[in-house]
Amino acid sequence: MKKLLAVLCAMVMVMGLMPVVLAEPDTSEHVKIVYLVTGDKPTNRTYEVLDKINALLTEKINAELEFRWIEWTDWQTQYNLALATQSGDIDLIGTATDWLDAWPNTQKGAFLPLSEEMLKTYAPKTWESVSQAHWDLCKYDGQIYLIPEDNYAQWTNHGFMYRGDWAKEAGLENGVHSWADLGVYFQYVKDNKEGVIPWDANGNGSSYSPQMAGGWQTSHTGNIAIEGFPVAIFYGVSKDDPYTLSRYYLEGDELVEFARTMKAWADAGYWRADVLNYTGDVVAEMEEGATAAHQHHTQTWTGERTTMERKQPGSDLGFFYFGEEQKNLISLNITHGAMAVAAQSKNPERALMVYDLMRNDPEIYRLMQYGFEGDMYTVDENGLFSRPEGFNDSTDGVSFNFWWGRNDGLEYRNAQLDWDAILALYARYDEVKIDYPYGQYIYDNSMVGPLMDNLSNVYNTYMPRIVFGMNDDPDALVAEFRQALQDAGIEMVMEEVQGQLDAVYRK
Repeated sequence: MKKLLAVLCAMVMVMGLMPVVLAEPDTSEHVKIVYLVTGDKPTNRTYEVLDKINALLTEKINAELEFRWIEWTDWQTQYNLALATQSGDIDLIGTATDWLDAWPNTQKGAFLPLSEEMLKTYAPKTWESVSQAHWDLCKYDGQIYLIPEDNYAQWTNHGFMYRGDWAKEAGLENGVHSWADLGVYFQYVKDNKEGVIPWDANGNGSSYSPQMAGGWQTSHTGNIAIEGFPVAIFYGVSKDDPYTLSRYYLEGDELVEFARTMKAWADAGYWRADVLNYTGDVVAEMEEGATAAHQHHTQTWTGERTTMERKQPGSDLGFFYFGEEQKNLISLNITHGAMAVAAQSKNPERALMVYDLMRNDPEIYRLMQYGFEGDMYTVDENGLFSRPEGFNDSTDGVSFNFWWGRNDGLEYRNAQLDWDAILALYARYDEVKIDYPYGQYIYDNSMVGPLMDNLSNVYNTYMPRIVFGMNDDPDALVAEFRQALQDAGIEMVMEEVQGQLDAVYRK
């Protein structure tokens, strides 16, 4: 009997060391996978192409895809409501940690935890393509909830587009590479280009405040922005000390210097006197030669450079990126786009299989990105794609809004873009970039929510006036701003946020 028990124990131990063999996925039943995605319902050829995609999905895994659109009108409310009220009616959910509340929705139970076995079995190509370090960044309480878009090069860091031809005329032979250069460029335009506003800023949009203020900050201090807060005043000290909060908005001279510079630029007429009320189209004005700059991100510049060359030949549109002086550049968070499986999905396994094909199958992927080859686009011998003459994306294109798993291994480059200039800038970025260091930090608003609201109100009251020099005394305005932050409870909020960071990164 003892010998039999010993044999049985040995067999159990051996079996415990053997890899788990999962059954082959059962695709005998045809299922419909409902995919929740942000964007207006397409009016172009998207659904025509979707028919072909569904024929392929049916052939490969006996499934089809149905889109459920969260349209841009009131999109944040409608998106979170759809997640909160799901009842098995959705399967795949496009999400993001920095603009679509992925972590708060994870905490609320909106997403299904994904075991390694599930991912290996039902999304094997995706599992293999994502590194363990990246999977770790998609975990909450030790479980994977997100599939990251980590194999797609995109740069959404902000800066200023400027005309290279006018920069050379201004004596900036190598272009604009600092805020000081930008001031020289603006002054040259003001003095020498009659009827041109150096930067005809659409100041009515509140987004300019954090972009401009943060752009100066990253260019002059090396501070690193932490995403996910209702107000953009929380930064790590530097890439060498990212988990200590910077006190830039409370102490030091750089914020004062920013306010002084913006006041000087406003007085010099680099933008309209009524900038905070202006709602014009700055891009259209730049293309018409009526303004000399546009503040946006790199990805926008890549396309606008070509458009400008067509509309303003020889303009040689350049890009000054914020943080350039300090070589302070952070790669886009890999969960800026991510896919999740709905917690109450009736077919989570098949949903993963569909996603694996969307992300990795060349035919399906390119149908989603470009449409029908030969009809809607062609590819040349260099792997560059072109659209037919007269092609209008709003009527002739596809709009699947697949921002949660794009794959550089299957992408075609647009033949219209200036890839020499783009790749030269990307090479400069690659020399200095670091990975986003806060991917696993989930801001918890429960302890300081009302105080954070107070800080948002203070920031939105003062920062537009600082950014656009709408004041008589910048030093006094910064001092007033800092006191208002103190009165609103910033020290208590910073103590709470620092404690949260310490709990994640200084265990």
